[in-house]
Amino acid sequence: MGRQPEYHATVLRAEAIEALVQDPDGFYVDCTFGRGGHSAEILSKLSSKGRLLAIDKDPEASAWADQHFAQDKRFTFERGSFENLVLMVEGQHRSAQVSGVLLDLGVSSPQLDNPARGFSFLRDGRLDMRLDPQCGQSAAQWLAVASTDDLTRVLRDYGEEKHARRMARALVAARDESAITTTSQLADIIAAANPSWEKHKHPATRAFQAIRIFINRELEVLQQLLGSVLDVLAVGGRLVVISFHSLEDRIVKRYIRGHERPMLPKGLPLRDSEITRRMQAVGKATRASGQEVAENPRARSAVMRVAEKLA
Repeated sequence: MGRQPEYHATVLRAEAIEALVQDPDGFYVDCTFGRGGHSAEILSKLSSKGRLLAIDKDPEASAWADQHFAQDKRFTFERGSFENLVLMVEGQHRSAQVSGVLLDLGVSSPQLDNPARGFSFLRDGRLDMRLDPQCGQSAAQWLAVASTDDLTRVLRDYGEEKHARRMARALVAARDESAITTTSQLADIIAAANPSWEKHKHPATRAFQAIRIFINRELEVLQQLLGSVLDVLAVGGRLVVISFHSLEDRIVKRYIRGHERPMLPKGLPLRDSEITRRMQAVGKATRASGQEVAENPRARSAVMRVAEKLA
C-alpha cells in the first residue's frame, strides 16, 4: 500500500473515506490521485476483494503511483482526465457497478510547492499552471495573446475579481513592454493593479486561481464528470467531492440539489411519492476542523459534500 510524502497533507482524509467506503468489497474511483493520500486510506478500508481505480493527468502523480502503489493488486492507475470517467470505468468492466467516486479538486501541495509548475506566486518560476504540463496551452502562452475582454472575463468569472478590467488592462500594457513569463512578473503586475488589498491575502490570489482554473478547464471538466457520474455508480454508491473554491462548491451543491428536487413542469399532476429522485445528499457540508486548519492552512477553504445514488 502507498505511503504519503511527508510534505503533503491530505485534506479531510478520514472524513472523506468514512463517507465514501460503505462496502469493503466494492469498486471505488479516486478521480484526483495526487500523491495518493486518499487512495492509501481507501485501500486500508478495502478487503482483498475490493478494488480501487485512481486517475490523475499529472505525470508526476503517475510516477508516484508506479513507485508506491503498483505492488497492490487491488490498485489500478489511469493517467488522464476524470472527464473521461465513463470510458475508464468501462475499461475496467465496471459500468454501473462503482461503489464510490471521490473528487479532491484543485491542485495538490507538491504542485503548489514546485516553482517549475507555476501555480504559486510565493515562489518565482516559469508561468505554466497546467495540471498536465505535456498538454495544452500554458498560462504564459495564453497571457501573450489574450484580449483585454478575455482577460477581464476570466479574472471576473473564475476569480470573482471585482477589479478584473483594471487588472486586464495592466496585463496588456505590461506585455507590450516585456513578455510575462514568470510567476513573480504576473504577481507584481496584478498586485500593482489591485487598489484594495485584503488583510492576510496576497493581492494576486484570485487572479492566479482564475487563470489556473481557465487554463485547465476545471469547471467544465467538473461539470462533465457530474453529468456522467450516475451512469457509473451502483445504486447506493456514493459521490464525495472536496472543493476549495466557491464556484466549484456551487456547481456540486446545485448538482446534488437538482437530483434531490427535480424540476417538473408546472401543473403536472404528480404526487411527491411519484417523483423519481436519483440522488440524495448525505449529511451536511463538512469543513476541516480547527486543528486540521492549524496544521495545514490550505484546508481552511475546503468544503466536502456527499451524495448517494438512489435509482
